[in-house]
Amino acid sequence: MRLPTDLPRDVVAMSGVAFCVALGFGVVAPAIPLFATQFGVDAAAAGAVVSVFALMRLLSGLLAGRVVDALGERTSLMIGVAVVGLSSLLAGLSENYPQLLALRGVGGVGSAVFGVAAMSLVLRVASQRMRGRAVSVYRGGFLVGGIAGPAVGGAVLGISLRAPFFLYAGTLALAGVVAMVFVSRPQPATARAGIDQATDLPLEPDPGSGRDPAVESPPVHDGEQPDERVPVASSDPSAGRDRAADEDHPPEATLRDLLGTREYQAALVTNLAVGLAVLGLRSTVVPLLFVHHLQVDVGWVGAAFVSSALVQTALMFPAGRFTDTIGRRAAIVLGSTVAAVGMLMLAVASSLVIALIAMGVFGAGSAFLGTAPAALVGDVAGKRSGQTIAVFNMASDFGAVTGPVLAGWLVDQGSYAAAFGMGAGVLLVAGALGLRLPSSR
Repeated sequence: MRLPTDLPRDVVAMSGVAFCVALGFGVVAPAIPLFATQFGVDAAAAGAVVSVFALMRLLSGLLAGRVVDALGERTSLMIGVAVVGLSSLLAGLSENYPQLLALRGVGGVGSAVFGVAAMSLVLRVASQRMRGRAVSVYRGGFLVGGIAGPAVGGAVLGISLRAPFFLYAGTLALAGVVAMVFVSRPQPATARAGIDQATDLPLEPDPGSGRDPAVESPPVHDGEQPDERVPVASSDPSAGRDRAADEDHPPEATLRDLLGTREYQAALVTNLAVGLAVLGLRSTVVPLLFVHHLQVDVGWVGAAFVSSALVQTALMFPAGRFTDTIGRRAAIVLGSTVAAVGMLMLAVASSLVIALIAMGVFGAGSAFLGTAPAALVGDVAGKRSGQTIAVFNMASDFGAVTGPVLAGWLVDQGSYAAAFGMGAGVLLVAGALGLRLPSSR
C-alpha cells in the first residue's frame, strides 16, 4: 500500500497506536473467558466478563465525548490508553471473579475515551478530500494488529492464563509512547499564521504594504487600527496543516442539529449495522455455523476469520480512495450491499466452500463500511466533535452488545438463516439511508 505524500503525519502515528492496541486485544481476548472460569464460575458468568467491557464502552460514551471536548484529543487519548492498560495489568492480578469483572468494566470506560479521542483526532487533521484515506490508514492499523494478535496470544496462553493480560498492558504502554512521541501537540493560534489555507504553503510578502503575511498580530484593542498592531513571527510552518484541517470543518452545530441531518443519520445507522453484523453476528454466529451446522473442524473457523480479515485489509485503502474520489454516498451503498450479500450467502450456506466465499465477500463490504461512515461524520462535525464522535461510536457499541443476544436467540429457535437475515436487513437499511444522501457526497 502506497500512502499519499500529503497524508498528515498524525494519521500515520495513529495507525501505529491502533496496531499496538489491536495486537494486545487480540492476545488477551481468547484468555478472558478461560481466566474467568478459573474462579469457579459458569459459562454465562465468564461471558459476562467479555460483555461488560462493551457495555461500559456504550454507557460511558457521552462522558467520553465531554472529556475529549474538555481536554483535547491528544491528552484524552493518552488517558484512555493508560486506564485500559492499568486495568488490564490489575485484571491479570485479580484474586477473585468480582475483581476481574470490575476491572474489565473500568477498561471499557478507558476504551470509550480512547476511541472517541482517536477518531476525533484523525477526522480533524485530515482534510475533506483526504478523510476517507485517513480513516482507512487508521483502521488498517487495527486490522493488521487484529490479525497478528491471536497468533501471538496462542503462544502466550501456553505460558499462563494471566500472561496475556500483562502483555496487553505492555502493548498499551507502547501505544501511549507512540502517541506521546509522534502525535503532534495542539498548536497555539500564533503558530498557525502565514499559511495559505487553500495550498498549505507560506504566503508571499505583499511588496505594496511592506508587511509579511507570514506573521500574526495580537488582537486589536479598542481604539487601535489594524495596521498599528505589532506583527509576531510564525514559529512553526508545519502548523498550517492544522489550520487547513480546521478550516475544512463546517461551522459548529449542536448534536441535536446533526441528528436531524441525512448525513449523520446515515452514518449512525451504518455504524450500528457494522456493530451488529461485523462485531456481533460474525463473531458469535459464524463459529456456531461452522462447527454445529456445517460440522467442520474448529480450525476452519480461524481460517474463515483470517481470510475475511485479509480481504478487508487488502481493500481498506482502495475503499478509502473510493470514498474520497467517488463519494461517501456510493461507498456506503456499495459497502452495505456487498456486506448484505455476504450475510445472505452465510444464511443459505450448505458447504464449507460457500461459507468461506461468503466470509470473503463480507470482508470486502466491511472495508467500505469501515471508512465511509466515519468520513461522513468528519464532514459534518465541527471542531469540537467529541460528543458527535461519541454518539457515532455508541451506535456501533449498541449493535455489538445487542447483536449477539438477538442472533443467539434466533439460533436457539433453530434458524441460522434468520440470524444472518437480520444482519443483512440492517445492512440494507443502512444502504437505503445512503441513497438519501446528496450525490455530491
